[in-house]
Amino acid sequence: MKEAVITPEVKVNIIDSPIPKPNADQVLIKVHVSGSNPKDWKVPAWRQVTVNQGDDIAGVVQEVGSNVTEFKPGDRVAAFHEMLSPNGSYGEYAIAWQHTTFHIPQKTTFEEAAAIPLAAMTSAVGLYVHLGLPQPWTPATEPIPLIIYGAASSVGAYAIQFAQKSNIHPLICVAGNSQAFVEKLIDRSKGDVIVDYRAGDDAVVEALKKAAGGSKLLYAMDAISEKNSYVNMHKVLAEGSKITLVLPPSQEHEVPPYITQSGTMVGSVHAEHKDFGFVCFRYIARGLQEGWFKPQPHEVVPGGLGGIQTGLENLRAGKANAVKYVFRIGETEGLQ
Repeated sequence: MKEAVITPEVKVNIIDSPIPKPNADQVLIKVHVSGSNPKDWKVPAWRQVTVNQGDDIAGVVQEVGSNVTEFKPGDRVAAFHEMLSPNGSYGEYAIAWQHTTFHIPQKTTFEEAAAIPLAAMTSAVGLYVHLGLPQPWTPATEPIPLIIYGAASSVGAYAIQFAQKSNIHPLICVAGNSQAFVEKLIDRSKGDVIVDYRAGDDAVVEALKKAAGGSKLLYAMDAISEKNSYVNMHKVLAEGSKITLVLPPSQEHEVPPYITQSGTMVGSVHAEHKDFGFVCFRYIARGLQEGWFKPQPHEVVPGGLGGIQTGLENLRAGKANAVKYVFRIGETEGLQ
């Protein structure tokens, strides 16, 4: 099969590899569409590794391991591939663990499904595992102000959707160029607001305070974790508050002692949070069927595996505003 690996210099090489075999608890998926994430260019450079970085799989089950009972060949699925392990989604075939694989409704396209797994699970782990907020099946019964910084990003937009289902309001959503997109996700009748980060750090801090309306700000989800995002939130979060970041923070800034700061590592659903990942991916599948969970808008980058270079360069340049880049593997030059 053909697969794409990414070098530390962020160069995409298309190579020939054997079709992998699933172990007893895994699923082999013929990839129709792969999603992409900013870490796909960051990790090879950070770790100095060359690897198939794709982790968002959408396709059809080809083969299942001996312990797999939930899936069979021919099933339409999406899956979150275990990061930094072989046989990712940038290939004709990919391997996923059964607990991070989920059925997709007929009305959900492979392109839509490929925009979901990593980002949606990141938001869920952040909100429910690290911030400890009420889960959708036991929703909040009183107001809980929540800051979502980077609300138009994939992680941010999925966090808004989960928060809505958990009845968490008011949502204080920080966004810039894509505010019109965020506006469609929030509920202003429940106090949700949008803060424009383009006004500058001081203005953002003041706007966050104003949005709180005198209530204590105790929860923050930082879907950006760059350019002073968490520094701004440190200035408004109250004693006993929690904030979770999706990237490691700068060593130059100290966290105030009265704030608990954590890092949301989505890979934990392949480790200590397996059960949470299992339950939440199936809940996402139900949300897709019922219509309350909507995939992040996507843009198909032409060329299949040959388009990954362009997609990663666009991610690196910050061009992805409220959109996921996806690749139709069948468009790869030279495939039968």
